[in-house]
Amino acid sequence: MSSERTGSGEPSRTLALLWGEPLAPRKGPARSITVTQIVHAALSIADESGLGAVTMRAVAERVGVSTMSVYTYVPGKPELLDLMVDALYLGMERMPWRDERWRDRAVAVAESNRSLLETHPWMTEVAALSRPPLGPGVMVKYEHELAAFDDAGLDDVDVDAALTFLIGFVQSHCRAAHDAERATTDTAMSDAQWWEANQPILARAFDPEVYPRAVRIGAAAGEAQGAAWSADGAWEFGLERVLDGLAALIER
Repeated sequence: MSSERTGSGEPSRTLALLWGEPLAPRKGPARSITVTQIVHAALSIADESGLGAVTMRAVAERVGVSTMSVYTYVPGKPELLDLMVDALYLGMERMPWRDERWRDRAVAVAESNRSLLETHPWMTEVAALSRPPLGPGVMVKYEHELAAFDDAGLDDVDVDAALTFLIGFVQSHCRAAHDAERATTDTAMSDAQWWEANQPILARAFDPEVYPRAVRIGAAAGEAQGAAWSADGAWEFGLERVLDGLAALIER
């Protein structure tokens, strides 16, 4: 898993790029590409081949310039990563809130974030809650999602905490789902095939007299879900528990 995270670049340079401000006066011929083209190229590479494939050289080849030329637009990969994440946040679909209950709005927030992370699974490795790229994408996303808790009766600090709690669940779930999908890809075996291949030794090792709950409950859960772990089942159960917890806070 990548050790890169949003917020790891040089702050002043990153913020200048995020808000469209030039890094420094530049002399010479007019530029042939834009920062937006570089970001879109990096996003395409990440979606096609994973974040590890995003290098300044690969981005340069994608946009048709030299690697050194790319560095005159974006200082390095840490700053590029922030631009990539912010661009995806900016492009999220946001329908105006109307007369929905706070719980319905929270579900919409969770589902939209889940959709984003499923479409761009590499984001589960890099999107840090503590240091998001503070660009226009983050700000419009944050403003919209905070408004989901309007009229919930929470003070400002609790609204921020409630949103962070909700998004944290989404990120954790999507990271687990991404890891499960990678396990299937890496082993070239589905979960059902993996359990079937290991069934003989498991039948001998899992003594119901020694592990009565594990055997009984594990079998029941596996039969109900069709696997040891179900992404959709975990999502539905977990999201409802998150909302129940917030409801307890709001009703109190």
